[in-house]
Amino acid sequence: MRQADQDRDGLSAPDRSRGRAMLRARLALGAALLAAVALPAAAQATGAPKATTGNARDVSFASATLAGTVNPNGENTSYYFQYGQTRAYGLQTGIADAGAGTGAVPARLAIGGLQPITVYHYRLVAVNASGVATGGDQTLKTDKVPLSLAILVSPNPVPFGGAVTVQGTLSGTGNANRAVVLQGNAFPFTTGFQNVGNAELTTATGSFSFSVPSLLATTQFRVSTTNAAVVSPVAGENVAVRVSSHVARTRRRGFARIFGTVTPAVNGAEIGILRIAHGHGILAGGTRAQPLNATSSRFSRVVRVRKGAYRVLAKVAPGAVISAYGTPLLIR
Repeated sequence: MRQADQDRDGLSAPDRSRGRAMLRARLALGAALLAAVALPAAAQATGAPKATTGNARDVSFASATLAGTVNPNGENTSYYFQYGQTRAYGLQTGIADAGAGTGAVPARLAIGGLQPITVYHYRLVAVNASGVATGGDQTLKTDKVPLSLAILVSPNPVPFGGAVTVQGTLSGTGNANRAVVLQGNAFPFTTGFQNVGNAELTTATGSFSFSVPSLLATTQFRVSTTNAAVVSPVAGENVAVRVSSHVARTRRRGFARIFGTVTPAVNGAEIGILRIAHGHGILAGGTRAQPLNATSSRFSRVVRVRKGAYRVLAKVAPGAVISAYGTPLLIR
């Protein structure tokens, strides 16, 4: 029987056993290869990430958004940017997550606190458990700081005919030794802004100051560069009536005459005589302004008084001038 089996396939029993073992080994290897082909791409391609530095976006005089792409290569990956004024960088953004995919994903992080008109180097860095990847060096140049004007007018209000000062600063790149001009638009604000005096040059720090020696009406002021490329916000300056007040004794005990003038002429304006008590004004009497001359009105009124401080209020309708108090009067 054994001889017949050997004759049938030409192999002895030991040879057949070795053949079957080799076949089983080949089948196992094939199964392993098929399983590897069937695995997801993410499981096959894990490894160090890839980083590509891109062009910066939204570049201003002090900030920018750095951009690029990261391929996590199948592992959880983080990224950040290095930046600075040389290839040594020296500064770093916060860290962001790029995920664990197998394709390139956008990488973007904003930076601030930059110097204007300055070249910065930057590069993208990606990190995962398998390694670190750095993108190529890129550069950006920040913009210049836009010029802007800010002004302050003082004192405000100013008594009729008083002097005012308009001061301010021209900020931004190239703000030194620039010609600026003061412009005004007086009540009722229908003539538009007109130049007031001559132009001036800003200082090394961009500051300037204009003096208006006598202001007769409430006025809107602004400052402009001589080519009108930059114009400040409008600052309103109120002109208050100038109240000159005095006190005189009368023959009646406990009474006094309060009199004076109001400039400019505001005939018919209400005049209130107030006693100051605990920081508040208590009405002691009143009258109306009467004509005096072309520039002023007058008032006079006998009121019951007691020892203390008194003030006169000239109340006028809104217009070129506003209401105002006179200086305190002391009655002993």
